[in-house]
Amino acid sequence: MNKRETVQALLDAVQKGDFDDAKSMLADDFQFSGPVPEPINKDIWLGMSRSLKTAFPDLDYHFRVIGTEGDVVRATSQLSGTHSGSFDLTGMNMGVIPATDKAFSAKLEKTKVTVKENKVTSWAVESTEGAGLMAILSQLDVKPTSM
Repeated sequence: MNKRETVQALLDAVQKGDFDDAKSMLADDFQFSGPVPEPINKDIWLGMSRSLKTAFPDLDYHFRVIGTEGDVVRATSQLSGTHSGSFDLTGMNMGVIPATDKAFSAKLEKTKVTVKENKVTSWAVESTEGAGLMAILSQLDVKPTSM
């Protein structure tokens, strides 16, 4: 697979909720950054992604790969869904948020995904007002608890 295909396969696995497949595409030192308070590693990111799918069973990432430059694949996403399950953010020290049955639609985010030796090493999301975890929580009218 080329870098674009690797990223598309990862995006498809995340959208489907196939986190075992997604994990197989991530480097051991994978880092996710941008819409979270601080960068997180592979295990925390996979846990957060699983929790998102549980909390928002109808979650749609609206992923789109838009180009490749060297090791970096540029993509966009625009998350939307309905909060009908518990949102477990304990891996990020933010507690568990009970279902609100509220819908959210975040703003479009630009992403740079780095691929080296056929593994995704980083997923960096540009800071965008109205997008990301804190924007989602704001739309749901909830404040995470600190542990």
